[in-house]
Amino acid sequence: MNKIKFYFILSMLSLALFSCSKNKEEEVTPPREYSEQYATDIKDIEEYLKTYYIEEVTTDFDIKISKIPTGGTQKSIWDQTTYPLQFREVNLHGLKYKLYYLILNEGVGVSPVNVDGYFVGYKGDYLQQVTKESVTTLTVTEFERNSFILLPSAITGVSEFMPKLKTGTYSSNPDGTVAYKDFGAGVVFIPSGLGYYNSGSGSIPAYAPLVFNFKLFEVQRNDQDGDGIPSYLEDLDGDGYMYNFTNTTLYPTKPATNPDDTDGDEVPDCFDVDDDGDNYTTLLERSFKDANGVVKYYDFADIPLCTGGNGKKRHLDPKCYN
Repeated sequence: MNKIKFYFILSMLSLALFSCSKNKEEEVTPPREYSEQYATDIKDIEEYLKTYYIEEVTTDFDIKISKIPTGGTQKSIWDQTTYPLQFREVNLHGLKYKLYYLILNEGVGVSPVNVDGYFVGYKGDYLQQVTKESVTTLTVTEFERNSFILLPSAITGVSEFMPKLKTGTYSSNPDGTVAYKDFGAGVVFIPSGLGYYNSGSGSIPAYAPLVFNFKLFEVQRNDQDGDGIPSYLEDLDGDGYMYNFTNTTLYPTKPATNPDDTDGDEVPDCFDVDDDGDNYTTLLERSFKDANGVVKYYDFADIPLCTGGNGKKRHLDPKCYN
């Protein structure tokens, strides 16, 4: 059970992802072909999954993963069924990445979307093939752990995993601490193309696959386009994922349609300041004047429907505007 000071929560608001950073003078490794590196990464990740086992999961969902000793009979992560190994396909760089993960506890609260921020606890390891005396061995190195931190944004592999978890509940203790329970927790195995790739981060070397044990305590709802509508409410198909396919470096091949794009301009609503493409901003279409002529803004639930239009809220129908 995690107990965190309220003032500590507030102090975390300015922290960026994992607080790892490269020295500006350090040389960045030139990028390799994504397809070639992914083939190496997935081989290493699957070797890890087949040669390591879950030694312990505590009541607080900390997990201890150890290498199966020679002649050992422990079931590998790959073969065990207590926490079934799952994967999600992530389309990026013209590839279909396999993002393996384990759900240790789903949680009982709300799930983030992939563009939200999160208050989490985590432990991070990286995988690396190391050669000594002509023998190459897959090694596992812990690079960081944190009991409670805000991730206002995240590497792709993390943001693709987090919607699989839910928050829990919390209560205040007499000593001013906060106790969390029933939170979502899991482990995700991230190819370097969904991580830090050729740049590395802090002590993490370039091209290192990552293993994270996450606990999801709180969700920070973001508003990417500043229209006053939290981005999770602009997830039109409700799947927890929104993508901007206009970035041709990340998405050299894109789908015919974007399910989260109302006006078909290829920009999802959560990044689009004019969701319905009628040349009136979404923020303007949320506005109204009260009895005293003061401009105010509807909450999302109260935005009026478009009369005589397509039955949607007026900021989603080009026939209606403020």
